[in-house]
Amino acid sequence: MVERWRLTLPSGRVRGSISIWETDVNHLANIRFRDKVVLLVEDQPDDEILTLRALRKGQMTNPIVVARDGQEALDFVFCRGIFGERAGQPNPALIILDLKLPKVDGLGVLRAIREDVHTRLTPVVVLTSSNQEQDLTQAYALGVNSYIRKPVDFAAFQEAARLLGVYWLTLNCGLPD
Repeated sequence: MVERWRLTLPSGRVRGSISIWETDVNHLANIRFRDKVVLLVEDQPDDEILTLRALRKGQMTNPIVVARDGQEALDFVFCRGIFGERAGQPNPALIILDLKLPKVDGLGVLRAIREDVHTRLTPVVVLTSSNQEQDLTQAYALGVNSYIRKPVDFAAFQEAARLLGVYWLTLNCGLPD
């Protein structure tokens, strides 16, 4: 089950489009961005729900923040705008990035992340429906850690997302905080 919440920041500003998916809904109001947060950048609601369900089926317990366009993702990563109060908090433990996004496309988001000294080592996995060879080549040229095409079959999509979470958050040895 995906819970959508109005995220109220300490400044009193409300951000209505962000979703934070937690297994323990009672602790949602107390989420601290110091936790090892996963950033899912996905503008398609159906793909968002499928990805979140699959990650949870894979036993991922990390808080997941959903950004629905590239600009929102960059604001979260770089602690700008409504996310300014995140300044000094760790980078997301993992960024799962779609390529076809409004405002700033996924390659633009990846480029900005890799150009900044504070975020260039953050694991970024592209999860996209794009079959264009150019997208694959550009993503790897920009330093993506992994490129996964979204399977059309529901069961295959669910398994791909589950394995993604298991590998990057359980098996992979990430950098220390």
